[in-house]
Amino acid sequence: MRNMHTANALEINLRERDGATLVLLRGRLNIDSSPILRDRLLDILRRQASETVIVDLTNVSYIDASGMATLVEGLKIARNRQGTLCLQGLQDRVLQLFEVTGLLDLFETNGCKNAFNSPGRS
Repeated sequence: MRNMHTANALEINLRERDGATLVLLRGRLNIDSSPILRDRLLDILRRQASETVIVDLTNVSYIDASGMATLVEGLKIARNRQGTLCLQGLQDRVLQLFEVTGLLDLFETNGCKNAFNSPGRS
């Protein structure tokens, strides 16, 4: 694991493997912390056009509109660069918010095929 960043109660950890990046989030993704996540996502997405990025929201306890907008912006940039951005670990209130807003349908949430879902994962 590398590149831990803590900002306003959001930890961002990155793992890279075979051209894919796993973005592990922990804490609250809100108006105070979303700019840091946005900067990290843009760095990752601009680095390599075909990269797969998986954002793991398993340990996100809260997300607001600015956090959701950051993820949608990342998805748009990924698609424009022929890359993939998908979400995993949606649950409870965070999942409900994505469902109610209709944003869940925009994101791939099941089976984002990459090195992190293959056998022998570290």
